[in-house]
Amino acid sequence: MSRTLRGVAVGAGYFSQFQYEAWNRIPEARIVGAYNRSRDKIESIQSQYGVPNIYSGDELDRMLDEQQPDFIDVITPPVTHLEICQKAFDRGIDVICQKPLAPTYQESLQLVKNASKSSSRFMVHENWRWQPWYREIKRQIDSGRLGELFSIYVKMRMGDGWGEDAYLERQPFFRDYPQLLMFETGVHFLDAFRFLGGEIATVYARLNRRNPVIKGEDAGLVVCGFENGATATLDANRYNEADTDNARYTFGTIRIDGSKGHIDLDLDGKLSFKPLGQSAQEIDYQPSKEGFAGDCVYALQRHFVDCILSGDPFEGTGQDYLKTIQLVEASYQSNQQGRVVDLSKHA
Repeated sequence: MSRTLRGVAVGAGYFSQFQYEAWNRIPEARIVGAYNRSRDKIESIQSQYGVPNIYSGDELDRMLDEQQPDFIDVITPPVTHLEICQKAFDRGIDVICQKPLAPTYQESLQLVKNASKSSSRFMVHENWRWQPWYREIKRQIDSGRLGELFSIYVKMRMGDGWGEDAYLERQPFFRDYPQLLMFETGVHFLDAFRFLGGEIATVYARLNRRNPVIKGEDAGLVVCGFENGATATLDANRYNEADTDNARYTFGTIRIDGSKGHIDLDLDGKLSFKPLGQSAQEIDYQPSKEGFAGDCVYALQRHFVDCILSGDPFEGTGQDYLKTIQLVEASYQSNQQGRVVDLSKHA
């Protein structure tokens, strides 16, 4: 009989719904307790997802001690992660933690160091690379069908950040982030770039704010140079709109050029490959419409559970994710200094 992992979760904000829902579809894991500072929000989580034990206020330590979980899912704002994760590390509880890991790179580095000193296993909840189109594009690249990778181009238009009430309905705290686009959203694409093309050596970024009611940047153009010579470009903003009913499905369009042709991703999740000199061919794969963005949250949490049970390494370790955070830092540095940042000089 397979083992069932006991899990607890911390947080009840907008995105937590996708994580609680996905846990309920993984039979080898069961969320036995959930905590949030406010009682009303965690009662709502209990009602919707059937969590048997809920805690609030100053009861986080009590939940960890009473439930004695195998793992904890941290779904709270970045400023809380260092403290919450340390409570888990002190008890030897495995951790899956939402990004951003912390408000700064140095705090993120400290969190990862703390994890390495404990017996806990630590994984970052970076779900972008688990979106089915990225997994399929990676398979296409690895198969050699595309040939040598030349370039990756992503165009993102979210349309959720214009007007005086920008982000209020879903994630109002976005309005007060001193850094927004790259810190909160661009980081996903930079990690996906690394997943598809390998390590990045140089970053050049131009970032700006289009909505004056927010504090951080909401638009930018970021050009990344891979160590292997390929290039990735992120052309993104959260102000202007995409021509789609659901901009949060693929979060943008993608074109990937190679020596044998190119791959396109549209806003509905359709992938096509056009060999040089031939007509485009639709790639046969079936992206899910369940959950969030192709059900990537489920795919990531499924991987987490499988690795806990098997002892295999996580794909998204904290140490590896620091490389992605460094790219975010480099984009802000590049924008501030108006130059290309060479990460090889900081290695």
